[in-house]
Amino acid sequence: MKCPGQDTRYWKPADIFEAPCPTCRKAVEYFKDDAVRTCRGCGARVANPHLDFGCASYCKFAAQCLKELPPEVLAQQKHLFAEHVACEMRRYFGDDEKRIRHAEKVAQLAEQIARGEAADMAVVLAAAYLHDIGIKDAERLYNSTAARYQEELGPPTARGILMELHAEERLVDEICAIIGHHHHPGPEETVNFKALYDADLIVNIQEGDIEKPREPGRLAALINSRFLSETGKSVAQSTFGLAPAAAEQNTYSRKKEGHAT
Repeated sequence: MKCPGQDTRYWKPADIFEAPCPTCRKAVEYFKDDAVRTCRGCGARVANPHLDFGCASYCKFAAQCLKELPPEVLAQQKHLFAEHVACEMRRYFGDDEKRIRHAEKVAQLAEQIARGEAADMAVVLAAAYLHDIGIKDAERLYNSTAARYQEELGPPTARGILMELHAEERLVDEICAIIGHHHHPGPEETVNFKALYDADLIVNIQEGDIEKPREPGRLAALINSRFLSETGKSVAQSTFGLAPAAAEQNTYSRKKEGHAT
C-alpha cells in the first residue's frame, strides 16, 4: 500500500519548499516527506523544519497505514526528533562553532552509550544536544560559564525549544531535569542521565576541561571512579586507548593496597 500522504497526486505546491540552512544560510530544498537533507553549501545534514515526529503525527491518512509501517521506520521517529533538536541547537548557537562541535561530539558518544545501556534514545540525544544550552545566558548575565549557572539557566531555554517542537510534556520534563544538574550526579540517577553524563565527561577530558592523567593507571582510576555506566566506562577506555584489562588490574591493585593498609 502506498500512503496517500506520500502520493504526489495529492500534493499541493507548498509541499515542495525551501528553508535556509541554519549553518550557512544557503537555501535547502525539501519535499514535505523528507526527514533530512544535505545542504549543498556546507554539507551539513539539516532536518526538515516542517516535519514533526514522523508522518504519523500529522498525516490525515496515518490511521490507514500506521499498522503497515515497518518497525525500522517507526524506530526512526526518535532520531528524527533528535535531528530537529540538533537543528535548533545549531540555530541557537549561531556562529559559535566550538559549542556546536562540543554538543555534536557529546551526542555521538551519548548515542553509543545509550544503545549499550538500552536507554531512551530520544531523551538522551535531545539532552546531549541541549545540555550546555544555558551557557550563552550564563555569560550574558553572570559573565561566567560556571556549571551552576549553566544548570540554572539551561532548562528554561531548553524547554522553550522543545515546546516549539511540540515534544511531549513527559519528554520535556525529563530532558530539562537532566540538563538542570548534568554536571552534578546524585546518588541514584536514571540510565538516561548516566548516558549523557558519561558522554559529556569523555568530551570534557578530550577538550582539556578536565585534566587527563598521563599515566594509564591514573586514567583507569578516573574512569572507574567518575563514570556512571558500564558502557560509558567501556567507551571511555576505547576512546583513550586503555584496554579494559588495564582498568580492571588498576581496580584490583587499589583494593589490594587498601587491604594492606
